[in-house]
Amino acid sequence: MKTTSKKINALLGASALIFASSSVMAQDLSITVTNLTQGLHFTPLITSAHTVDSNIFMVGSAATPELQAMAEGGDISGLASMLSNADANNNENPAGGLLAPGMSTAYMLSNDSANMYLSMTAMILPSNDGFVGLDSWKIPTEAGTYTIMLNAYDAGTEANNEIVNGGGAPGVLGIPGAPSGGSGTGGMGVTDMESNTMIHIHRGTIGDDDMEGGKSDLNNSIHRWLNPVAKLTITIQ
Repeated sequence: MKTTSKKINALLGASALIFASSSVMAQDLSITVTNLTQGLHFTPLITSAHTVDSNIFMVGSAATPELQAMAEGGDISGLASMLSNADANNNENPAGGLLAPGMSTAYMLSNDSANMYLSMTAMILPSNDGFVGLDSWKIPTEAGTYTIMLNAYDAGTEANNEIVNGGGAPGVLGIPGAPSGGSGTGGMGVTDMESNTMIHIHRGTIGDDDMEGGKSDLNNSIHRWLNPVAKLTITIQ
């Protein structure tokens, strides 16, 4: 009887340790995204805690169709489905629409032990296929507050012609809109081809000061940017 009791106690102890370990690994992330630009808007954000095999994007690789839809038209539904199917923990559209220049949005992301990496993305407006992104940041196990500065990337799926024409569907050349205003019309287009079709750091917009013609519909005093374009603050509890 004593031997049996010892075995039962040992099993109960092991179960308690496993349960405690899983409880410790579960994390609540408090996240704030700040738009650091003077004239760019971010389309609805998607933030995801995921495994090492479930990237939203990878610099130097070709964009997936899901990333292309987000980068050209702000559609995060494909990314959300892809990540959900991979058992990722997601937060979608915390700002309830566009995140304006200088503004922040704060939200929570509950994460389980299997998803050790954090990614975030949103399209940049106005741009052809530009997006702000965080790629597979290893989530620390230690509680605390962490700050990450985010760059703008080019999906490599569309030429940066800088023409505002309501485009936005994958394969339709053009910029959906310029929410900050100040854009022109009648631009001839900066380019109709790109040499780098992989995901890469965005060169930024060229723009011009001719609002009734010129090469670009974008305003070079409003819509140009330098990296970083966003700040991500993460508090791990």
